[in-house]
Amino acid sequence: MTADVPNFYDVVNGRRDVRTGFLPDEPVDDAALHRVLQAAHAAPSVGFSQPWDFLLVRDRGVRERVHALVAAQRDAYAASLPRARAEAFRTVKIEAILDTPVNVVVTCDPTRGGRHTLGRFTQPTMGPYSAALAVQNLWLAARAEGLGVGWVSFFDDAGLGELRALLGIPAHLDVIAYLCLGHVRGFPDEPELATAGWARRRPLAWAVHSERFGHRALPGEEPVDLLEETVAAIRPPDAEARAAARDRLDRMTKPRGSLGRVEDLAVDLAGIAGSCPPPVPEPAAVAVFAGDHGVHAQGVTPWPQEVTGQMVANFLAGGAVVNAFARQLGAEVCVVDVGVAADLDPVPGLLPRKVARGTADMTAGPALTREQARHAVEAGIETARDLVAAGNRCLVTGDMGIANTTAAAALICTVTGADPAEATGRGTGIDDETLTRKTDVVRRALERHGPDPTDGIGLLSAFGGLEHAGLAGLILGGAALRVPVILDGVNAGAAALVASVLAPHSTGYCVAGHRSAEPGHRLATAHLGLTPLLDLGMRLGEGTGALLALPVVQGAARALADVATFDAAGVADKDA
Repeated sequence: MTADVPNFYDVVNGRRDVRTGFLPDEPVDDAALHRVLQAAHAAPSVGFSQPWDFLLVRDRGVRERVHALVAAQRDAYAASLPRARAEAFRTVKIEAILDTPVNVVVTCDPTRGGRHTLGRFTQPTMGPYSAALAVQNLWLAARAEGLGVGWVSFFDDAGLGELRALLGIPAHLDVIAYLCLGHVRGFPDEPELATAGWARRRPLAWAVHSERFGHRALPGEEPVDLLEETVAAIRPPDAEARAAARDRLDRMTKPRGSLGRVEDLAVDLAGIAGSCPPPVPEPAAVAVFAGDHGVHAQGVTPWPQEVTGQMVANFLAGGAVVNAFARQLGAEVCVVDVGVAADLDPVPGLLPRKVARGTADMTAGPALTREQARHAVEAGIETARDLVAAGNRCLVTGDMGIANTTAAAALICTVTGADPAEATGRGTGIDDETLTRKTDVVRRALERHGPDPTDGIGLLSAFGGLEHAGLAGLILGGAALRVPVILDGVNAGAAALVASVLAPHSTGYCVAGHRSAEPGHRLATAHLGLTPLLDLGMRLGEGTGALLALPVVQGAARALADVATFDAAGVADKDA
């Protein structure tokens, strides 16, 4: 390693997308700007195509027009966000067009070099990718010069058309980046979006795979088993934070214990976060895991299996009850396809994580292979990681899968020791004859497999479903990241039982949102030691009951943070 190498890494690690702290009246020296652009122009490009051009924009009037264009785009983006995300977005500065003395537009000419440009014949996107390398070189050089750079990305197709017209950019050029460049008071230690709480940086270990995608290993280290790594990271909720929360609740300007179970919930949230007061669990995201079930062939429900895929489409279109509740509460809804039998078109909000096209019939054999069960759990862990890295501070479980309450009953019976007649419910509202058949199906599956109740992957392999495995992974992932997970109904309860088998301390990160009308849910929550917050006689699933409990969870944290103590408010305490 040469002496300059550490300096290089300092520059790389110190690169920031700067939006605040610019010195608008301090001009950028032409010589320094020349060096920065030369570094950008020295970037590598596929086939040495050099597809970039750089447009410098200094004129204040032009920049004001660009600023107005971006402001309109920003408002449109904000209007598309769930309420909690929109409120957080209003606190984030996203551009510095008028705060910097020079803006730089980086374009890409996909026609440059003719039809035989090396590398672009088979991969036309190599032109924009190469231009992005020029952007990175520019950014690093600017940091070395002590200059800040901010990337403005709020342009849709119409906005880009207006920008082209304003700046005279030919229609055949792609606009790769609009950058704001200038002197700054200083560079933050962390990216501004991270310090603002908008998102978190993903650890390198999450992003490095060895030989085959999914086999994680940092250079020189042994491969990491995602499930084992996650389970090992789950610790009991923090006892000191719980004690501090209990002490603060007793000193708050209210009679001791007057908030009832909300006080217990506040203590739980402090233990989950490891701090008192804990952060308010918002924004929140509902992860609806969807999968089909081979046991459907046993006539356990009158609903056709195709309804699973149809309801997924309804979720994604925003037409389901979970969407209505989420809109009311400002939460995001994402749908995770871990096992839908139908093909699903890629649309925003859909996470394609299909492990199999549904499970096999658990009365005829294992519903899943152990490998499939493990992959589905890991898909749930990855979903938790991604949602938390995106800035969500609360995870809400949702599920969709025709016949999934049959698999849930089998899981609940195995872990709790309950009889199928106790744990099997009417699900979507089946009649007495179908309930009798469904109960017998659960009994036959239990007799056939007799799985070890201490083998979580074995339980999922025997009965499924893929959505239960995904939900178990979501719970484990949330627990490892010390984020509360609000459980919905019977399917979430079954998944939480599996998670507790895999990692007993994961239960400490779960909040039972409501008590389902399904009898198996009562058995599951009792076994887990969880008392549901609400009891509304619901049995829809989707995450609906858990969402209705979200304001209670958020209110418990907010009270702990915002309510004054007797000392601070100058109020006499009768017990003082």
